[in-house]
Amino acid sequence: MGTVFSFAVRGTGAGAEAGVAEALGPVVRRLHRIDEVFSTYRPQSDISRFGRGELALAQCDPAVAEVLERCREVAAETGGWFTERPGGRLDPSGWVKGWAVEEASEQLRAAGFDRHTVTGGGDVQTCGGPWRIGIADPVRPGAVLGVLAGYDLAVATSGTAERGAHIVDPHTGRPATGLVSLTLVGRGLALTDARATAAFAMGPDLGLAWAAGHPGVEALAVLPDGTRRRTPGFAFAPPQTGSADPTGLPTGRP
Repeated sequence: MGTVFSFAVRGTGAGAEAGVAEALGPVVRRLHRIDEVFSTYRPQSDISRFGRGELALAQCDPAVAEVLERCREVAAETGGWFTERPGGRLDPSGWVKGWAVEEASEQLRAAGFDRHTVTGGGDVQTCGGPWRIGIADPVRPGAVLGVLAGYDLAVATSGTAERGAHIVDPHTGRPATGLVSLTLVGRGLALTDARATAAFAMGPDLGLAWAAGHPGVEALAVLPDGTRRRTPGFAFAPPQTGSADPTGLPTGRP
């Protein structure tokens, strides 16, 4: 998927490390399969061939139809600000990456590891907790805006710091430039990540208003001049003192 996935798992009892290694095997294989089907970097992936008209939907992996249906649902929910065809080319990555992370988390939970995080491209799904999640500052490389703390969180950031102006305003076809980053916090990463993409495209005023109108969703926006704006329920955790926190995981690399 053109990005890096990582895992942090808290085991219990003797032999937990070996159990984690065994559980991660099927998880990694599942991620590779998702990449084979959905990667737009692979000319022979199902999604690439379907986009070129070389495969009918019925000939694709069944997950393709499911993903496209979820994309249409987010498009409807966001008034068309989310699309599986950014720039006119089929690319459902705005849903797939978060969904892949969430799928990996569900597999780990099913294997009995109910205290873990899965991170994909800077977006994080946590299970159990408590976990502390750092939000990277998009205008000061290496710095953090603050730390979120909690249980069973999905944290997704869309922005321009690492990939430039790659998020397209689907209504104009031009890059969205009103923000440098927008972080959403929810519960499931697939939907949270897709919503973050849409809200970033909306810009600061509409994007924050849209997030504030959805229960269970909080948002933090950073504007090009460094100004920060947030929804009323978005709150950073108090800073820790003393030794470094071993559970802190960087995220939100926009």
